[in-house]
Amino acid sequence: MKKSGAPKVESASRRIDARIEELDDWRGAMLGRLRALILAADPQVVEEWKWEIPVWSHDGLICTGETYKKAVKLTFAKGASVDDPAGLFNSSLAGKVRRAIDFHEGDKVNEKALKALIRAAVELNTSLASGRRTS
Repeated sequence: MKKSGAPKVESASRRIDARIEELDDWRGAMLGRLRALILAADPQVVEEWKWEIPVWSHDGLICTGETYKKAVKLTFAKGASVDDPAGLFNSSLAGKVRRAIDFHEGDKVNEKALKALIRAAVELNTSLASGRRTS
């Protein structure tokens, strides 16, 4: 028997849109900008909504987008294994797996380096998913 009145599930992309809109200060603008860069860096990225935050995946988790009072944080799930020649990672540096980038009000975003970091994270995920590890 079909259940009626089941709650409508909102798409992850719409939930992310709503989160950006609800943050009506610099954090919403920053999260929107970072999201656009992630989508531009990897057109095959999958947007998800987990743990009440935006999540971007491709053959596994790439990063999450958390918002705090004084920062917007991109946490890379396997960041410790991703080369970061531009030195973007500035948070969660002591961990053995994750790395993060905290963006503060007025920060400039190194778009080229961030896109390269996203692509490196995707490449790592893809290599792990296919059973091979690139150097």
